[in-house]
Amino acid sequence: MKQDLHFQDADAFYEQLLDAHAGLSREAAELLNARLILLLANQIGDAKVLKDCIEAARRTPS
Repeated sequence: MKQDLHFQDADAFYEQLLDAHAGLSREAAELLNARLILLLANQIGDAKVLKDCIEAARRTPS
């Protein structure tokens, strides 16, 4: 799993993510997040990397 930053433009991505959620109900936003996660996981494709990412996300403090 990559540990260093690979974003070309993290701020632009964050803005796109916020814009995608604008005006959505909580339920619709959660569905958008679920679809986005599955699409990104498909792009990654490596089960070990995905497992490592899930574990890392669970370790990250709120």
